[in-house]
Amino acid sequence: MQTYSTIVNFFQEGGFFMYPIALVMAVGMAIALERWLYLTKELRSNRKMWDQLMPALQGGKYPTAMSMASKSDVAICKVLNYGLSRLKSARRREDIEMAMEEGLMEIIPRLERRTHYLSAFANIATLLGLLGTIVGLIQAFTAVAHAAAAEKAELLSSSISVAMNTTAFGLIVAIPLLLVYSVLQSKTTQIVDSMEMASVKFLNMVSERPQGEGKS
Repeated sequence: MQTYSTIVNFFQEGGFFMYPIALVMAVGMAIALERWLYLTKELRSNRKMWDQLMPALQGGKYPTAMSMASKSDVAICKVLNYGLSRLKSARRREDIEMAMEEGLMEIIPRLERRTHYLSAFANIATLLGLLGTIVGLIQAFTAVAHAAAAEKAELLSSSISVAMNTTAFGLIVAIPLLLVYSVLQSKTTQIVDSMEMASVKFLNMVSERPQGEGKS
């Protein structure tokens, strides 16, 4: 109860700018949670689907693999589907590779969607905190200018203490948002790397099989 009361007093004493910072925190955390769940699901789905496709790819059963990939919305299936669809008409490894890179370029924006907002929100929270402190200091010095000499020191110290609350709250919001942003960027990179590795493995499988095999 003591902790709750301290938090409430801290928020109330911070002034108007505590509310937009709190709004930034709420929106940022909502985006972070949604992206975390999405990327975690996508990473697991990619691994599961790759394990399912491997037997067909290794056996040269490309029509079967293409049928499985076309029925799924998993990112790795869309990338492989580009390569599999070009397999019949392409004569060179480079043609298949370019087709898969095209698919990867379509997938990456979907993986990175909204993540960059977290970095922006962290900066906004910090700047709002600083702005709130500056406004608070201006109000404090204005109040001190009209106060009695005996009250100036006490009034100034208490006003500065309250004004600093917004900077503290802005940093409290910004630091976790930057941390989550880094974690999500790492998960996105992990998914992209796994798809690139799967693409290379697929290309190597195709290159090692005799021409015409598996295209029926």
